[in-house]
Amino acid sequence: MEYIKASKAAEKWGLSARRVRILCAEGKIPGTIRKGNLYMIPADAEKPRDGRLKKPTVFDEIAQKKEFLSNLRPLTQGEVERLREEFMVEFTYNSNAIEGNTLTLKETAMALEGMTIDQKPLKDHMEAIGHRDAFMFVLDIASKEEPLSESVIKQIHSLVLIDRPEDKGVFRKIPVRIMGAYTEPVQPYLIEPKLTALLLENEQRKEAMNPIERIARFHLEFEGIHPFIDGNGRTGRLILNLDLIRNGYPPVNVKFTDRKKYYDAFDEYYKNGSAGKMTELVADYVNERLDDYLRVLEK
Repeated sequence: MEYIKASKAAEKWGLSARRVRILCAEGKIPGTIRKGNLYMIPADAEKPRDGRLKKPTVFDEIAQKKEFLSNLRPLTQGEVERLREEFMVEFTYNSNAIEGNTLTLKETAMALEGMTIDQKPLKDHMEAIGHRDAFMFVLDIASKEEPLSESVIKQIHSLVLIDRPEDKGVFRKIPVRIMGAYTEPVQPYLIEPKLTALLLENEQRKEAMNPIERIARFHLEFEGIHPFIDGNGRTGRLILNLDLIRNGYPPVNVKFTDRKKYYDAFDEYYKNGSAGKMTELVADYVNERLDDYLRVLEK
């Protein structure tokens, strides 16, 4: 029997090569055989019927890509370390920049290598190092059984605020306001009970809610509590990634250039009660990260 590659079948059927490979992984093209990372398709195979009755949601795309990735070879140790290092620098830069850090992406990478950037505040250097250390802590704890708790959140925050020994890992003791926001953070005496209730509700939601939707909603509500005097945004985005990793997703990088969309998602939630924009934003970032892995493995 004559066989053709997925790319040739894609051209023949008017589909993308990635879509054909996903169909092969799902067993929807009879007679297909696999050789390493390649799918060989019978030359006379008919174009599979598109069983999708509606346009797939981003959740469908994510599920398909995760399944497709599971059928490919595992990443080598070198590939894992390279992807992790690149992500860590970009995540540190963007998460800090959202909060006003002045280091550029290149300067962030240099600061993480121990270099001092001329005419840039020491605080900005320390924030980069603290965020890097907090992310490494998240990677470590993600592989353990310890559930998300007040203690874990305070440990993450302690690393984020490495330059503020009097404030790190300590709930704020004074009321605060978020300028321009539709919500006002809870009073200090309510922080602990509100956070305890949120952590419990987050566990209960695991049975009924899509993981990405649940994680996005937790992020919105955590930031609404605003438990610390500073570092809430960075800590919240690290917690978001901790939960994503534990649920089998790659960590995501909320980009500085997307900060308006990010802020709008908070406004929508606290003005209209809808977590849709934040869920969509997180899902799009997960999708983007899965594409990064696919590009490495499909070379």
